[in-house]
Amino acid sequence: MSKTLSYTTAGGVVINARGEILALSRTVMRDGGPVHELRLPKGHIDPGETAEQAALREVGEESGYWDVEIVADLGLAHSSFSRDGIQYERDERYFLMRLTDDKRQNTLPVNEEEALFEPKWLLPDVAASRISFPTERDFAARAVPMVRALRGVSGEPDARQEP
Repeated sequence: MSKTLSYTTAGGVVINARGEILALSRTVMRDGGPVHELRLPKGHIDPGETAEQAALREVGEESGYWDVEIVADLGLAHSSFSRDGIQYERDERYFLMRLTDDKRQNTLPVNEEEALFEPKWLLPDVAASRISFPTERDFAARAVPMVRALRGVSGEPDARQEP
C-alpha cells in the first residue's frame, strides 16, 4: 500500500495592468524525462498563517512579485495525484490578485525545482487553456470573467471583447 499525504495549499491568480495572468514556467524531470510545466503560484499554508497570508507569501517566493493585493476569493478545489509511490490529496484555495507594482524582486525558492520558475504573463483565455494541471486551469478559468470585469471598471479597453 502506498503512503498518502494530505495537505492544504493557497495561491494566487495574479493580474497585471494589461489584464494578463501570471504563470510560472519550468522544465522538471518526471519519470526519467523532462516535462515542461506552466503553473500558478501556490504552496503550503504554514502553521499560524491564514490562506490569504500564505497565498501572498507564495506568490512572492515563487515569482518575485511581492507587491500584490487580493481582489477576490476564487474558492476551493480538491486535487488527487500520485508521484513516486505516494498518493497526494490536496485542498487548494486561490485568490484573484492585482499586481500593485510591476517591479520584480528576489524570489525565495524552497527547493531546486521551485528555483526553476520563470514568470510569464499570458492573456486570460490562454492561461485558462494552457496551464498544465486541471485544478490550476480551473482557477484561471474562474478568474477570466472577473479579470474582464476589472478591466471594464478601470476604463481601459479590453482587446479581447468587441465594443
